[in-house]
Amino acid sequence: MSAPRIAVLAVVGVGLIGGSFAAALRRAGQVGRVLGVGRDPKSLERARELGLIDEAVDAVEAAQRADLALLATPVGSLGGLLARMRPHLKPGIVLTDAGSTKVEVAQAARQALGERIDCFVPGHPIAGAERTGPGAADADLYLDRNVVLCPLPENAPQALEQVRLAWQDCGARLLEMDARLHDRMLASVSHIPHFLAAVYMAQVAGEPDAAQRLGLAGSGFRDFTRIAAGSPEMWRDIFLSNRPAMQAELAAVRAVLDQAEQALAAGDGAALRDLLQRASSTRRDWRLDSTES
Repeated sequence: MSAPRIAVLAVVGVGLIGGSFAAALRRAGQVGRVLGVGRDPKSLERARELGLIDEAVDAVEAAQRADLALLATPVGSLGGLLARMRPHLKPGIVLTDAGSTKVEVAQAARQALGERIDCFVPGHPIAGAERTGPGAADADLYLDRNVVLCPLPENAPQALEQVRLAWQDCGARLLEMDARLHDRMLASVSHIPHFLAAVYMAQVAGEPDAAQRLGLAGSGFRDFTRIAAGSPEMWRDIFLSNRPAMQAELAAVRAVLDQAEQALAAGDGAALRDLLQRASSTRRDWRLDSTES
């Protein structure tokens, strides 16, 4: 058998995203040894028991030993993590991330890495679930899912190719785009849905008769609020990191909400039906060509 493409992989944050990356590469036979980095020793031990990692190390040792490192941490912590790793980076190491925003991540990486920025390739796998921790890892998570790379002008060609190949080994579809375009698009189709679901869930939970409401809730409520169960820390960082795009999208959503509310107040059934029809047909057509999470 040929040698694995990645001799030593480091995963910082061995949960759903990082653990699934390690599992997929291990199944593909493209990784030798996997190092796990995290804040919770029990979680890392669980990842080792599950075969996701071979050993737990700190960020410094990961920087010294890894050929490729995936940073699957909240976007707000990325700059500090890279700054700790920078003095210890192994020659030829390639770094990438899995954060849901890219403009602020690229800025933080440049500030933290300085002249070593050429080894950092910003990325975003568009896949996930509400499950967390090593037990949520799934080697199939990235099969036929989109992974967006936002290469930097400074990126070494071999670094970009290493990241591309790793995601392809996971079964993902690769797209490349400008970081600002990525953040604007993802604000609309990923970040705003989570924001609205969480805001609505908080409103229901804050009502005096919340228990009665929840007792009557059915599948529509379940489907609409499913993503509100995501990690508060992770989504807080995403919202703040992508604040300009979030604010622009919220203004657009508010304008349509105002139109719908005005039609409701006026008893304008035709206007309401037009809005509902546009939403319904667009959603049905999207489902024909999309794989839903």
